[in-house]
Amino acid sequence: MSTQQEAPQDRVLTVPNTLSLARLVGVPLFLWLVLAEADWWALGVLVFAGLSDWLDGKLARVLNQTSRLGAVLDPAADRLYILATLVGLTIRDIIPLWLVAVLVARELAIVPIAPIVRRLGYGGTLPVHFIGKTGTLCLLYAFPLLLLGDHDGAVASAAKVIGWSFAIWGTGLYWWAAALYWEQTRQLVVAARGSSAAGPASGAGQGEEPGQAGESGRDGPGRPGPPADPPSGDQKGAETPR
Repeated sequence: MSTQQEAPQDRVLTVPNTLSLARLVGVPLFLWLVLAEADWWALGVLVFAGLSDWLDGKLARVLNQTSRLGAVLDPAADRLYILATLVGLTIRDIIPLWLVAVLVARELAIVPIAPIVRRLGYGGTLPVHFIGKTGTLCLLYAFPLLLLGDHDGAVASAAKVIGWSFAIWGTGLYWWAAALYWEQTRQLVVAARGSSAAGPASGAGQGEEPGQAGESGRDGPGRPGPPADPPSGDQKGAETPR
């Protein structure tokens, strides 16, 4: 008697998930190193986090090891590293409070999206847009450079300039992605309202047999079919918006 195998998207013990978990474990270590002013060790942890962030997505596609857990762990690790960096660098007066406020406000701006999308039947997720991922990577590049720029010397001065360039671009892309996620959500809401309004009309057409789909694309009179996929941009996978 054959046993039912675990669906690929439900797998937990995968190489990409292991890398994501290792990144999560590194978050408190990184914050402790920053506050202890062990900057070179902290930079090493950030380099590992950045490389593993790229590698886990690559391996998930190459090894066909995408999973629901990975879709949660990957953006969670990114957000926690950004949060830990903001806390550590703010305490050390390396970055100003206004930058922290702008980035936190962006996170709060997309909080209502998840319940809206979940209510529409999409599980509370939208495809991660390329703009959002690029903004996140810019910030992850910016923070170690700003940390390095807190030291003396020509290299530190150059790192500070480049770090602020990445920080400004990353913040702008971060907010641009938020606007794109809200536009995707608006399209889903409009589509859902249009589908509901077409319900009574689709069942009133003459010559349409019960149970057959009319021009509205429904499964039958008054019964909506499965929801269409959310509008997608360039994406790494179906995850919480970044």
